[in-house]
Amino acid sequence: METICPDCRQPLEQTAGGAHCATCDKDFQLEPRCPDCHQPLEVLKACGAVDYFCQNGHGLISKKRVDWQPVPR
Repeated sequence: METICPDCRQPLEQTAGGAHCATCDKDFQLEPRCPDCHQPLEVLKACGAVDYFCQNGHGLISKKRVDWQPVPR
């Protein structure tokens, strides 16, 4: 799934620290969101594993289903 710039609607380039829009020349952090309710997910880290949990009733969310949304830095 392609991440889109919220300002100019162009595709973002993935970077080590998030994403970059070449058109706007802006950097963004990527925030994990629930694919069902679109609310921010809680990130759970343990023993080298990263899991995502929706506190709005959708439970654990697979990494493959996480909706990454750009947030200005």
